[in-house]
Amino acid sequence: MSATQSQIQVQCRFFISCFLQIFLSLSFSVLITPSAAAAANLQFPCNPPHNSYLFCNTTLSTSTRSHSLLSLLTLSEKIKFLSNTFSGIPRLGIPPYQWWSESLHGIAPNGPGVSFNGSIQSATLFPQVLLTAASFSRSLWFEIASAIAVEGRAMYNYGQAGLTFWAPNINIFRDPRWGRGQETPGEDPMVAAAFAVEYVKGFQGDREIGGGGVVGGSRALVDVRDNDDDGGKLMLSACCKHFTAYDLDAWHNFSRYSFNAVVTKQDLEDTYQPPFKSCIHEGKASCLMCSYNSVDGVPACARGDLLQKVRTEWGFQGYITSDCDAVACIFEYHNYTRSKGDAVADALKAGMDINCGTYLLYNTESAVNQGKVQEGDIDRALLNLFNVQLRLGLFDGDPLSGKFGKFGAQDVCTKEHRRLALEAARQGIVLLKNDKKFLPLNKDDVSSLVVIGPRANNTSEIGGDYSGVPCEPTSYVEGLRKYIQNTGFAPGCLDVLCDSDSEFEEAILIAKGADYVVVVIGIDLSQETEDKDRVTLLLPGKQVALVSSVAAVSKRPLVLVVTGGGPVDISFAKEDPKIASILWVGYPGEAGGKALAEIIFGDYNPGGRLPITWYPESFTNVPMNDMNMRADPSHGYPGRTYRFYTGPTVYKFGQGLSYSSYKYKLLSAPRILNLSGLLKSDPSKNILYQSEDETGYILVNELSSCDSLRFSVEISVMNIGDRDGSHIVLLFSKAASVIKGAPEKQLVGFTRVQTRSYKMTETSVLVDPCKHLSFANEQGERILPLGDHILTLEDLEHHLVIQI
Repeated sequence: MSATQSQIQVQCRFFISCFLQIFLSLSFSVLITPSAAAAANLQFPCNPPHNSYLFCNTTLSTSTRSHSLLSLLTLSEKIKFLSNTFSGIPRLGIPPYQWWSESLHGIAPNGPGVSFNGSIQSATLFPQVLLTAASFSRSLWFEIASAIAVEGRAMYNYGQAGLTFWAPNINIFRDPRWGRGQETPGEDPMVAAAFAVEYVKGFQGDREIGGGGVVGGSRALVDVRDNDDDGGKLMLSACCKHFTAYDLDAWHNFSRYSFNAVVTKQDLEDTYQPPFKSCIHEGKASCLMCSYNSVDGVPACARGDLLQKVRTEWGFQGYITSDCDAVACIFEYHNYTRSKGDAVADALKAGMDINCGTYLLYNTESAVNQGKVQEGDIDRALLNLFNVQLRLGLFDGDPLSGKFGKFGAQDVCTKEHRRLALEAARQGIVLLKNDKKFLPLNKDDVSSLVVIGPRANNTSEIGGDYSGVPCEPTSYVEGLRKYIQNTGFAPGCLDVLCDSDSEFEEAILIAKGADYVVVVIGIDLSQETEDKDRVTLLLPGKQVALVSSVAAVSKRPLVLVVTGGGPVDISFAKEDPKIASILWVGYPGEAGGKALAEIIFGDYNPGGRLPITWYPESFTNVPMNDMNMRADPSHGYPGRTYRFYTGPTVYKFGQGLSYSSYKYKLLSAPRILNLSGLLKSDPSKNILYQSEDETGYILVNELSSCDSLRFSVEISVMNIGDRDGSHIVLLFSKAASVIKGAPEKQLVGFTRVQTRSYKMTETSVLVDPCKHLSFANEQGERILPLGDHILTLEDLEHHLVIQI
């Protein structure tokens, strides 16, 4: 062989090799191992030759390593760590890091830490949180968070996400007009607290899901925490937000950036704070985000009393971040300080550790030079940041060789995760009306179907806000067409605003000829989202006219599907006999179209219940900026949420129908709780306080033990329908005694049980009287009414007497 021929062969092999590499990278990216895919993208500290520092030594305690790193930094280097966009310390081998990633109901690119421009181009899109909350299923909440965490860690391994995610949003959905209420678990503090705990535990890796994932396959449940006093190892970091009393974005002249939430001590204690306390104390969240708004005149990120309480009383071991540019708002919008440096000083001294934004980058050094900030304030913040990063393994060397290094593209958009997204939508969708058992439809009896609505054949907003790129989204039309091939579609309106009736004619025409009609109406992100609150609870534009026009010509009563997070006043449909059934689907995620079709055609028996009250339009007369929860009849103020609201409703909290009917029987519950022997001995104080009916109450903090008061309510649930069904049990309580500020009623426990047709299923609800039977007085102290408490389960009542 000649030299020329040899060179040609070498060149051919070179070009063939290049071609194969390009082809494989484009066509088989899902088969690439994390190590191969991440080699060029994933940067990490303690990478040789920078692995000899003490902070890289994994045999040392987290505290020792944190202090070691801190001791090596100059003041200017320390300040670099105070921004979410950390630029790195090259001389120590510490690369840039982005703290801001989002994972509310799936990995999302709202924060700069997440990108779908890589080997992983989509992630499982679960239902928006409000619909997931409607499932009232703790196990579902946990498994969704676990699945999101697996996908998040996989994307980190590919250099497409960070390790610190800013979710969940656990603010109370206090006002139905709030644009971000869709992101929350609803209006009840107990439900929001329970969701927070399950999300954080699942996301941070209390148990590692292995094998076949969270649905199907094997489940290797491994506790990833250790026994260190630093809080233990983390798979990812979850963040409780937005602390606190944040539930107004942009309403009339009020903006979240400058809004002062005037909150009573009473409401703060028993409405706004419980989800955050549980998120931290029980869930062990490693991050807390302080909000834009002020609370009683002081910006939330400068409320040292509240921020310190989470550490000293709730046991918080993590970092506190501001919402993005919230420190700037202290000076720029709240006008709380005289200078930028004062704003920086107030936030750092209050206990905030890192600023989302650049305000601290540009203003901290001058604040130090002016004596407004001490270097010790910065050191304290950095130790909190380093503690979390070390728990995440960020300084343990190559993360791909660590505990979670195995996760890669093969763990994203898996069959199990997509099945879980479908199950979440199934469990959350709420059946609000079903006249004469119109649903479910028998597909063998349906010759043609028409679907009408501007969002019915569109998946662009099927997840609501903070959505990523879904794996396999299914529209409502696509889902229904799987059952009835002869399914037609007309938008009816050009968009959700529905300003024109120009599309009515087509919708009316095809509705006339159809065997059955489904109309999809409601709201979308053009009506409700971050920085946009609503001013009305009515359907937008001419939507009501569209529904009425179609119903008037349909051969049979139609099925109405309502989309969106915030409640809408659909009183017209509730009473209209031409509308047989109403389903609320919220923002159901990528599998929403399939889940809706399964419910309409009876392959799934609906069981979701509303996690919020649906108010009539008249509620919009209540100022959104009024933060008071309790009703004030003397001023015509009706109160807020089912716990305190005294006005009319369209649909109540907890409302939801099924294709089955259920009967309850109380199997066991105590009739008397005696507090004698549990009172703290303090003869100098009169611990018994008088209520208006003289039955009295005591302060919860006067009890020496609350654990011993806990009891279980044993319940049997009888399915008296001809279909199996998953059923939600909601146990409420109300004190019979008359005490100012007492809730109308409050949820004390919930569970979801799988039932068989014409079979009985037993379940139980654990009641903690100190938490569930108490509420706050005007001083913000928890009080426990003595005397009669009425536990209610639908129409069933049980009387419990608390006595001394």
